[in-house]
Amino acid sequence: MTAIIEAQGLSKRYGARPALTDCTLHIPPGHVVGLVGPNGAGKSTLLKLACGLLTPTSGSLAVLGGRPGAGPEQIAKVAFVAQDAPVYAHLSVADHLRLGAHLNPRWDRAFAEARVDALGLDRKQKAGKLSGGQRAQLALTLATGKRPDLLLLDEPVASLDPLARRDFLRHLMETVAEEGTSVVLSSHLISDLERVCDYLIVLAGSRVRLAGEVDELTASHHRIITARREADSLPSGLEVISAAHAERQSTFVVHGAPGPADDWAVEPLGMEDLALTYMEAAR
Repeated sequence: MTAIIEAQGLSKRYGARPALTDCTLHIPPGHVVGLVGPNGAGKSTLLKLACGLLTPTSGSLAVLGGRPGAGPEQIAKVAFVAQDAPVYAHLSVADHLRLGAHLNPRWDRAFAEARVDALGLDRKQKAGKLSGGQRAQLALTLATGKRPDLLLLDEPVASLDPLARRDFLRHLMETVAEEGTSVVLSSHLISDLERVCDYLIVLAGSRVRLAGEVDELTASHHRIITARREADSLPSGLEVISAAHAERQSTFVVHGAPGPADDWAVEPLGMEDLALTYMEAAR
């Protein structure tokens, strides 16, 4: 099956500053991908490369089997909602729907109009007069109304209150369920991602630190709590991701299967713990 994103040695620099360095990814279709990392990790850069707004400095990148931004057919397959959920302040909701129909050959008019009505948006209202949550929902409607194969979302819920975030994510998942759209969703709110994502990418220091299906990643990582000891005293075959020591106790996060032992306790890790551990280890 064609990967939604296939990168080999992908790098992007802004002058002397690296934004992405030697990134290699293979993301299979049919996933909702959580893209996490600290500020400056390269999340927005990766999404802009994937939709063709930026070009790589080195390496290769294919999206849905094609070069990002390479012609109308490729552009029609991918939708992108930038961090500030951009809409045109002086245009009405109805104007945005007409613009979507004009620009997108796959435009689903019935879907877009029904979604605007279900959200309670006044079609005569100027976008600049909408609330932050309503603007985000309008931007999502325009993106999903083009019926893309891949939807890229850059921090779409960052400025929304908890209720608006819940509504946004609910409508997003309804679209995924109905259309089978693949999604890459960047967010600092890992607890929100944990509810909707089944694939995880951790970026830190401009590099991919972790990537894979959430269930597989969480099943292969564990927290070990034991009497104080050094990491090199753990059994071979365990990759130590992080280590913390108190006066009498040590806590390790490891990749591998530690197995039972009389002198330690083993705990599972959730997606948020796992992502934060890799980000902190990179720092």
